[in-house]
Amino acid sequence: MVERSPAPGAPEGEAPSTVDWLFRNRETGRITIAQWPNPSIGVFIAATLARRLLDPAGTIGTTLTVVGTGALLWWALDEVIRGVNPWRRILGTVVLVGTGAGLLLDR
Repeated sequence: MVERSPAPGAPEGEAPSTVDWLFRNRETGRITIAQWPNPSIGVFIAATLARRLLDPAGTIGTTLTVVGTGALLWWALDEVIRGVNPWRRILGTVVLVGTGAGLLLDR
């Protein structure tokens, strides 16, 4: 039998709901769906915007693609390893698998 701690504010002995389990931040106890972007996702956004708006060719375009994709992969791996709740870890896994599959299929 698996024991579960009660959800914050729930009566003693009551298991947390699925939503509570999925989104409850294990560090703060608050619901966390999205967070302020960390540096790696900021680099991804900046590189993607620069590539889309400037549409550079050659080495600059390739560099922006590599930097942006690398930053996205780093963010996803960080979420898988250190995500504050199952939702963040699942999100990281989906982005990691989707980006990896996209890279493999582009070859």
